[in-house]
Amino acid sequence: MALQAWPLVRKGDKAHPVPSLQYHLRARGHIVVVDGDFGPQTDAAVRAYQQEKKLAVDGIVGAQTWQALVVTARRGDQGDVVRSVQEEFQYRNESGDEDNAPFVDGIFGSRTEAAARDWQQFLHDNDEPAMAVDGIVGRMTWQSLISGMYAG
Repeated sequence: MALQAWPLVRKGDKAHPVPSLQYHLRARGHIVVVDGDFGPQTDAAVRAYQQEKKLAVDGIVGAQTWQALVVTARRGDQGDVVRSVQEEFQYRNESGDEDNAPFVDGIFGSRTEAAARDWQQFLHDNDEPAMAVDGIVGRMTWQSLISGMYAG
């Protein structure tokens, strides 16, 4: 199984990966509430971002919009992009114990880096030999997370 495609996300969608979308929009300067609901506020922010980046302004977040939107996150970073990384690992945490994944605190420390490395190693060994195991959440790692690979 290769890397899954970027998901199509649009108005009316709820839950994953809407929180990641909302965190990324916030990181790019758009004021949205991270509530997992792709409502009018998120739709307006997506359209504004698409216009800023000279993308098709359709309110649908597909591969081109995701690729323009995601921000590389690494140890020492703070803020909404880091919250998105952490949210993705909590989303995959099926234990019911939030201590088994990085807390969503917006601080990319050793725990978030370890989760990123473990995820990258898992993908590298099972599906995607081109996946770098460096603890840095770049475009390929984002795509694997946002696409929902191995979730649920």
